[in-house]
Amino acid sequence: MYINAIGHYIPSARVSNEYFKDLNGLDADWILQRTGIETRSRCAEGENVDTMAYEAVEDALPRLPYPITDVDLIVAAHYCAFDTVGTAAHRVQRKYGIEGAKAVYASSACSSFANGLEIIEGYFAMGKAKRALLICSEQNSYYSNDNDPKAGHLWGDAAVAYFLSADRVSDSDLEVLSVYTEGLGHIGAGPDGVLLRPKEEGITMPNGRDVFMYAVKYMQHALENNLRNIGLDKDDITYFITHQANMRIVKQLARMMDMPMDRFLNNIQELGNTGSASAPLVLSQHQNELKKGDTVALMVFGGGYSCAAFTVRK
Repeated sequence: MYINAIGHYIPSARVSNEYFKDLNGLDADWILQRTGIETRSRCAEGENVDTMAYEAVEDALPRLPYPITDVDLIVAAHYCAFDTVGTAAHRVQRKYGIEGAKAVYASSACSSFANGLEIIEGYFAMGKAKRALLICSEQNSYYSNDNDPKAGHLWGDAAVAYFLSADRVSDSDLEVLSVYTEGLGHIGAGPDGVLLRPKEEGITMPNGRDVFMYAVKYMQHALENNLRNIGLDKDDITYFITHQANMRIVKQLARMMDMPMDRFLNNIQELGNTGSASAPLVLSQHQNELKKGDTVALMVFGGGYSCAAFTVRK
């Protein structure tokens, strides 16, 4: 499976740590020390999951080596939804006139993008699709409560769009070497670790310590299984990208893996936690810096719980 083009969209607005002082009493330096976040991206009025998805697709199109109408599978994989019936997959299909394509929506919290990759991998393996578009658009601000002292200061908004094919299309393709996913609803707080109930409190994190502990453990677990499947070791990896939930999680993973922090690519300091878009967004932001032969391992953890990892090579 190959990635033919990547695009992303990040809203221009930023909300600083100082904004939360009067809302929930949290000091700006405390937020930075506890999370690694200084600002977070936020949608402007009129922007939403769907409009960000369009912008991410537009960003990828100049690098797409075939017409977008050649796509025969569209997967929207994220947990934030503007409409769960007319999903981002269907909106993009309509906007770009992608006739005859399958359009589906899937969610597994912050692992959603990786699960979307695996869904596409399955369609390719069955011969039911050859070219796919994977959309991941998270408008956390649509659901988050800035007054929540536990989690209101964490969330950012962003979207990514990845075009994939079953076979190599061009020399610039990134090869997806392996995708590993695993549901973990049976461990720790599981489905009660992070909640998104739109008609009640929105996004909440009642069990943050539990989330932190299992995120560190199971992102490493997912990475090890992913690399084992393709006969690679962590020393074979050029860069690591984790789910951008908390910089302390990244630093703890680096210590556990005995890897220097300069091998980890991050964007959480500026953008906050952009959900399941976060790790693939980091890859999109750094795609032009990759050299031939570079290998990037991405690992994620989602509330619910779930974990995943996937590895790509330039």
